[in-house]
Amino acid sequence: MDLGPNATGAKDPLDHLAGPGTDLLRRVDDLLAVAGAPDDHRIWPLLRALGALPADALGTIVALRPAPLAAAGHAVRTLSEEYDHARANLTTGDPWQGAGAQAYAAHRDALAAYLDGDPESLTGRLAATAAYAEAVDDWVARSRQALARTLADVLGSAEAVTVVTAGTTGDPGAVALAAAEIGARVLATVAEAETRGRDLLHRWAQELTELPYRGPRDAAPSRLDGTTWISG
Repeated sequence: MDLGPNATGAKDPLDHLAGPGTDLLRRVDDLLAVAGAPDDHRIWPLLRALGALPADALGTIVALRPAPLAAAGHAVRTLSEEYDHARANLTTGDPWQGAGAQAYAAHRDALAAYLDGDPESLTGRLAATAAYAEAVDDWVARSRQALARTLADVLGSAEAVTVVTAGTTGDPGAVALAAAEIGARVLATVAEAETRGRDLLHRWAQELTELPYRGPRDAAPSRLDGTTWISG
């Protein structure tokens, strides 16, 4: 089975598994609410860490879509071309000279550098924003892929049979343990995705901060009564 996501927004394996997966996990949620799980079971720290039952955790990942993020990254990269055009207009030759022209040139050069100078410029921030959107797009795709694999495994497991036939089994302890096992496997996958998402945000935080404009120092002309020459 190809578990790779479709960047165009078409249905991927997680979409196909979400229906039966949600049905199974709703049963798991109900059993956990009624019967609980063994005190030392690994599902408890996962429930506390995520603050969500398995079916709701599944719904959170299912709602994530990679295609809009890929489109946003492309749009931001396209916008940087407009900044390049604005900078080119700023750096054309000046038809005037004198104290006023020198002050203007200082502000012009500062603004040009602010638009497109290095990573600490608006175009640098645009490039970082686009790269971040693409990185989140990849994170969403990988998270959906990982959860699809987990769902495929649990849907075909012996524990799933035990949960679905819970009304006919004579061993409540076995049913509770089966529900806890399924829930733990799903929550572990979601918890790993959440950790990767937090790490991703932490890595990009500095490059996504606001970049204030800083004008030139001592840009005001020393004399206001000087001569200004304007070429014809």
